Amino acid sequence: MKPADSDAGGPAASGDGVGTRALLESFTVGDPEEILPLGTMFGGLGKRSFGMLVFIAILPSFLPIPGIGGASGLLVVLLGLQLMVGLRVPWLPGFVARRGPARRTIGRFRDRIAPWLERLERLSRPRAPAMLERRLANFVTGLLLVALGCLLCLPIPFTNYLFGVLLLLFALALLERDGYLMIVAWLAGTAAVVFFSLISGQLATMIAQWIHG
Repeated sequence: MKPADSDAGGPAASGDGVGTRALLESFTVGDPEEILPLGTMFGGLGKRSFGMLVFIAILPSFLPIPGIGGASGLLVVLLGLQLMVGLRVPWLPGFVARRGPARRTIGRFRDRIAPWLERLERLSRPRAPAMLERRLANFVTGLLLVALGCLLCLPIPFTNYLFGVLLLLFALALLERDGYLMIVAWLAGTAAVVFFSLISGQLATMIAQWIHG
């Protein structure tokens, strides 16, 4: 395994403190077809690497990228588990670190979420660091990412966009180091997990009853 920000030569090498939109913009500069390996995209981001990796993981929720929706959910789960155990920066298996999106895809993603991102970034700023720095807070964030990542892996109709928006809150809170936004993400994420857990349980019961007549 290798740390996601181990290569200081990536596009974000001096990205600590740079705004989220500026970071996304930096990844679009160059050959549109060039693939940006995850393992080299986040040099210099430090703790913010978790936020940018969540951003990348939710790409399929906003763009038609066939075949990687489940992989996106698994990446969110992996990041959540690492936050739960207290890692300061994310680690990726080598076969994952060598893969990534094309610059063109990042540009399309930036354009798609621009209205959301502009409003949220305008309201966000570094504050309430305890919600991002304390071990218990990271555990809660990680636990919710694991739950949402599992839901994202499930074939629940018409929910990818919803889960994408929820994970966008987590990503921006981590990137902007905004503890208040993280609290909003916790509340929204918990509500979604409880709601869909209840719905899934009810559906499973109905299917079982139907099967057994």
